[in-house]
Amino acid sequence: MEEKKKVILTGIVFILVVAAVIIVYYLVTHKQTQEPTEVADIVEEKPLEKAEQEKIESEPVEPIDITLEESDGVLRGFLENITSDPRFTGWMRMDHLIKNFVAAVDNIAHGLSPRKQINFFEPEGEFLVEKKEDYYIIDRDTYKRYNPVANVFSSIDTGKSVQLYRRFRSLIQEAYEELGYPDVNFDETLERAIKELLDVPLIEEDIVLMSKVKSFELQDPELENLSQAQKHLLRMGPDNIRKIQSKLRELLAGFKNKP
Repeated sequence: MEEKKKVILTGIVFILVVAAVIIVYYLVTHKQTQEPTEVADIVEEKPLEKAEQEKIESEPVEPIDITLEESDGVLRGFLENITSDPRFTGWMRMDHLIKNFVAAVDNIAHGLSPRKQINFFEPEGEFLVEKKEDYYIIDRDTYKRYNPVANVFSSIDTGKSVQLYRRFRSLIQEAYEELGYPDVNFDETLERAIKELLDVPLIEEDIVLMSKVKSFELQDPELENLSQAQKHLLRMGPDNIRKIQSKLRELLAGFKNKP
């Protein structure tokens, strides 16, 4: 491996935050100065049988009777049972969970980077590129920096996530209206956000970069024309994309299976 050029490359992190559902994101800008630190994978939990999962997802739930301002503490209590991975609980300590979740999802639905909403996660090490003869590629070792995020995301219980979203749906809709969408159903925005990420292609081969003055661009014009949100997920690497998209498909199916 060879690293000779400083680069500004962004990494996206998708986790289910509020309502245990979707994508919570943190955009990080890095310079390339050192080898990335490997993080051990966690063992993914065995998923429920399909019939049992569908039963949980279709069960009616009672909406939570609290105000939006009171929701953080109550929501964290529900989130403790979403996954057995302790890292998730630590990442949910930020304030205004629902408002940040809503704003992040809205940005992703529009292909934008919700950089301002989430600030809880920064991967170990630096984002690296590898120099070839007259071009650069993304160093595959750098994908491992995002393994913890993909593993936590894939370990989240889909049925409980869908139920939690339904329980807090009225508060989520309230936060969305406060954001400036009084006549838009947040469910539709959530679905668009998930589909935005599901459209990210799985690239198994090396991703070639073109060197610019202060940054790099993707050489493939189709990849370069992806939205900001999509390019962030792309840079997490094919294995992590596969895990994240698999969970997103489960969640999308659960949301559509309304009781």
